[in-house]
Amino acid sequence: MIIEPKMRGFICLTAHPAGCAENVKRQINYVKSEKLPQGPKNVLVIGASTGFGLSSRITAAFGCGASTIGVFFEKEPQEGKTATAGYYNSVAFHEEANRAGIYAKSINGDAFSNEIKQQTIDLIKKDLGTVDLVIYSLASPVRKHPETEVLHRSVLKPINQSYQNKTVDFHTGVVSNVSIEPASGDDISNTIAVMGGEDWQLWLEALQAAGALAPNVKTVAYSYIGPELTNPVYRHGTIGRAKDHLEATAVKITELLKPLHGSAVVSVNKALVTQSSSAIPVVPLYISLLYKLMKEKGIHEGTIEQMARLFKDHLYAANPVALDDQGRIRIDDWELRPDVQAEIAELWKGVTTETIAQIGDLQGYKEDFLNLFGFNVPGVDYTVEVDEMAVIK
Repeated sequence: MIIEPKMRGFICLTAHPAGCAENVKRQINYVKSEKLPQGPKNVLVIGASTGFGLSSRITAAFGCGASTIGVFFEKEPQEGKTATAGYYNSVAFHEEANRAGIYAKSINGDAFSNEIKQQTIDLIKKDLGTVDLVIYSLASPVRKHPETEVLHRSVLKPINQSYQNKTVDFHTGVVSNVSIEPASGDDISNTIAVMGGEDWQLWLEALQAAGALAPNVKTVAYSYIGPELTNPVYRHGTIGRAKDHLEATAVKITELLKPLHGSAVVSVNKALVTQSSSAIPVVPLYISLLYKLMKEKGIHEGTIEQMARLFKDHLYAANPVALDDQGRIRIDDWELRPDVQAEIAELWKGVTTETIAQIGDLQGYKEDFLNLFGFNVPGVDYTVEVDEMAVIK
């Protein structure tokens, strides 16, 4: 079938298997060109199909030669209906891994559930014995608690007072003002339940109890801080409370892993175009300005460049870059450089519908958004019919 992007607000309802495959190949080629240090041997990636999780898996497999098991929750294709982009990404990853003779297996299901945790542990024990790196990169708006079966929903809201600022509709380029009402009721606790560290800790407890962790095991989860202008709605809002919980959980997991001389750490990453960030008010406008500045300064990175730097300069470096004063890895350091943020603050004052095309990189934002779903990828002929029924082998 001929597959075209079908948009509904901030969501693309279709995905292109050939475009997704080309994106995966580009990331593989990048990490192959990088000289990564000796890294992990057996890796579990929880949330392995898109964004930082996918790039982590590619970096481990094609940069370090590691065997990988990926866990994700993606929709498979049906006749006349495409799969989700994450599923096609994983199809492409498996094809490339098989071609290179690199072990790769995946489990498609709810990573929050006890059942998927057990399936994953059984697979590790059967095929690999143990894993020496666990990447936790889940990004879900809802979580069904495995014990209480309560369905928790996260929200992105400020706390105690409403928040007003500029935003942009990246489809139309219209800059407008947005107002977000403060959290109420159980908004904070529900957001922490979904996006905090509880599930990360449950995974590590289950893996350790099963003897599925290697000595000196490392585990890393991903977080974001961002600039001052988004603080009220992000880092000081409901999502920020969840990130605080995630970061505090790293300390608990490190204590848990002491018998194995293991460690847990949070990596604070750069702002990037993702399905979730596109729906957050203010963020698309901020990223549009950020991209233009970072590209001009030659310091722009995508997910694969970020993950290669994480492995090379931090996780497996002979002399790793120092952690920040709260024990976190910072690969958002180029984004938050004082010169970058000072220039964005000035641009923010004058950004309007009329000026956004000149002072921001809205086109780059649109391209990156479509690329997430395999569209507008250079080298792909979208007039050619493709098989939407591609499956993981």
